[in-house]
Amino acid sequence: MECISVFDMLKIGVGPSSSHTLGPWRAAERWIAELKSKNRFEKVESITVDLYGSLSLTGKGHATDYAVMLGLSGADPEYIPVDTIDVIIASINNTHKLRFNNERTIDFDPKKDIVFNRKFLPYHANGMRFTAVINGRKSHAYYYSIGGGFVVQEERQNSKANKIIFYCTFPYPVENGVKLLDFCQQLNLPISGVVLENEKSIRDEETIDFELKRIWNTMLECMYVGCHTAGNLPGGLNVRRRAYDMHKNLNNGVPYDSPETWLQSIRQTEVKFRQILKWVSCFALAVNEVNAALGRVVTAPTNGSAGVIPAVLMYYLVIENHDADFEHIKKFLLVSGEIGSIFKKGATISAAMGGCQAEIGVSSAMAAGALCELMGGTPDQVLIASEIAMEHHLGLTCDPIGGLVQIPCIERNSMGAIKAINAAELALDTDPKNVKVPLDKVVQTMWETAKDMNSKYKETSEGGLAVSVNLTDC
Repeated sequence: MECISVFDMLKIGVGPSSSHTLGPWRAAERWIAELKSKNRFEKVESITVDLYGSLSLTGKGHATDYAVMLGLSGADPEYIPVDTIDVIIASINNTHKLRFNNERTIDFDPKKDIVFNRKFLPYHANGMRFTAVINGRKSHAYYYSIGGGFVVQEERQNSKANKIIFYCTFPYPVENGVKLLDFCQQLNLPISGVVLENEKSIRDEETIDFELKRIWNTMLECMYVGCHTAGNLPGGLNVRRRAYDMHKNLNNGVPYDSPETWLQSIRQTEVKFRQILKWVSCFALAVNEVNAALGRVVTAPTNGSAGVIPAVLMYYLVIENHDADFEHIKKFLLVSGEIGSIFKKGATISAAMGGCQAEIGVSSAMAAGALCELMGGTPDQVLIASEIAMEHHLGLTCDPIGGLVQIPCIERNSMGAIKAINAAELALDTDPKNVKVPLDKVVQTMWETAKDMNSKYKETSEGGLAVSVNLTDC
């Protein structure tokens, strides 16, 4: 069984897509590391990158070519100043030169050396091949971006055949919801407590707190930037940013000068049902507008669904509990990460494999369960909340217009956030004895639905809104 940390499920990166941007970026980094480990990096004469399947079909709209070039250039998606991205890409396009890992200059023409192949490789819809010419001979390495920024090599898929077994080193390895509840009962801990014990087995609590604060601060900064940035999104659809206008209409005039004081000012706003809906939607839209503009976001569990978890957590902080502090944020992130890992182990978080149910559905389930614990829910009720949220996203397709993570992706985050809050409230009023559909059954059903789903509804832009709505309509 795979050990998945909360920091695997919640990763800081650059938009617009975890599978099509962050994954290929990380794959390029891993390829460089592999070349260095074999003392071949200095011998590379030229590079070609082949993108297959979904990476090819929607790669342009998802900035996959940008991600590959940035990864090959040695830039780190967690720390690169996002305003330098266009400068780096323009330099490569104009000079046909690339600073390989920021160490060596080699010839690289993106139009010729990044090849978009419509065919699918057998292992996963998001396949890529890195080719280096070394001493006149070609050397290939295959990688697959399997969703949420996770990347595997072709060799890993053959591990069972090669009798390589991977063991989880967590003291309380969670394979599914039933096992998680067993550990909660055994240790007399809430879900966040069990997750924390596992995290403490691989890093000290001071580091855990530091990294969780960094994740939350990135989420808060992302909402803040999105709510204070006007104009249209890049990509050609001319989608108008809506979070700015919504925020302007909701703002109560209380002064602020930072994301932190902004949060405090929102706590003084009028609390009515319509305003709550608008605030939650505003937070979610803000994040995914930043994501669509190649801004810095937290993959949660993917970039396309990055707005749900921060929006629901922000709802708790500014609406439900004005006394909430970092301990509440910490519990929320720990629970959401664990719920996400259950879906990744039992199904998928890749839209190229499962449609948007694998992204918005999973993020909504993560947020619902986390909110439920903060609202006083038992471990059983937390899983009920997650199940309810996913149950009502089953079958959701991924059909981005123009291959861009904009329509319908941005709005779907606000819908996923609202559903998460509703699911948490329903779970809090539910007796676990009366539940008919456990979380593990909905995870299994989601995976079966994913396998049955037509490929044109899996992030290929070959069906649904992606073909019903012409670019000229926009």
